[in-house]
Amino acid sequence: METKITQAVILAGGQGTRLRPFTLTNPKPMFPIHGKPALEYLIGQLRDNGIKDILLLLGYLPEKISDYFGDGSEFGVRITYAVSPVEDDTGTRIRKAAHLLREKFLLLYCDNYWPLQLDKLWEFYESKKTLASMVVYGNKDGSSKSNTIVDENGMVILYDKSRTASGLHGVEIGFFIIDKKVLDLLPEDNVNFEASVLPQLVAQKQLAGYLTDHKYYSTGSMDRIQFLEKFLAPRKIALLDRDGVINKKAAKADYVKTWGEFEFLPMAIDGLKFLTRQGYELFLITNQPGIARGKMTMEDYEIITRNMERELAKHGVKFSGIYVCFHNWDDGCECRKPKPGLLFQAAREHVFDLTKAIYIGDDERDMAAGQAAGCKTILISREFSSPAGQDLLELMRYANCEGASMI
Repeated sequence: METKITQAVILAGGQGTRLRPFTLTNPKPMFPIHGKPALEYLIGQLRDNGIKDILLLLGYLPEKISDYFGDGSEFGVRITYAVSPVEDDTGTRIRKAAHLLREKFLLLYCDNYWPLQLDKLWEFYESKKTLASMVVYGNKDGSSKSNTIVDENGMVILYDKSRTASGLHGVEIGFFIIDKKVLDLLPEDNVNFEASVLPQLVAQKQLAGYLTDHKYYSTGSMDRIQFLEKFLAPRKIALLDRDGVINKKAAKADYVKTWGEFEFLPMAIDGLKFLTRQGYELFLITNQPGIARGKMTMEDYEIITRNMERELAKHGVKFSGIYVCFHNWDDGCECRKPKPGLLFQAAREHVFDLTKAIYIGDDERDMAAGQAAGCKTILISREFSSPAGQDLLELMRYANCEGASMI
């Protein structure tokens, strides 16, 4: 979906005291991650989402940022700078840069990283008809203290910067779409944008909350940076369904219940070997409701899995993680495909970006789960005319090619 967002505004003026001693002589956005300033990754993400105009709101040691990034042409964007005193809080920086802002713009913190899909964010914003929307991490893993409540209609009904109110269940992560009219809510004194403006928007029913299970990462402290480094590391991730991709499916309404019933599909092992040689980390994502339906036991499943892993290990193939939904069809869980819960769980626990991963399945549930998680998604039986699994090796090669056509 084409968006009307052409400008991103990044708040990057703080002193970053939690990153001392580095920030005694450097601004926080220049903290090196794999040999590049952390801010460079954020700018690259914006460029890849079609944003070419970036306004950096600076305060602390601004020349170290502007000298490195210049006019942005080296990074495929156009960068403008607005510098104000170090003492200015976020709301004040934004107000002082009002003359440089477009009618609608993307507002970000310089220190948070999240798998931005701007088309989806814009579609949500357009549907809500509010002055602003913000991304809210669902925080199901409790990795941070929540500060937000989003209702079933996608509206923020409470924002508490102090994080002390009861019932909070999400974390505002610093990705906003803002109508410039919001600036009318900023007072003339030195104020924090979130603390001053967000409660006013909530009261006016003008703040929508885009809930996401994609985890975010941060340069907020040295403890957090180790996870950001892993998240931003170049990695190849392949997530695979099991039945119909690796082994033959059982008959409809039946299950692979014993190791004797488990049969690798032709070329499946070769396909997995190929992905392994190409440097992919492999994850298995599978629904196995046979236990809940009384068709098999957990011990049956574990025997099948152990033997499958043992056979694959003979060929140098290993799964970095196996994620299984054991629930019945109508249990209402969040992990049963077509819901993407297992994919998000794998990404959280192994710290990778789902939007840069490949998901390979064989039916509509796999496609729906992969798309909901933002993965490049391939259905074997749809891409090739021969039976699912027979061309898995070719599919793996296909998935590894630049410019592959993904569902």
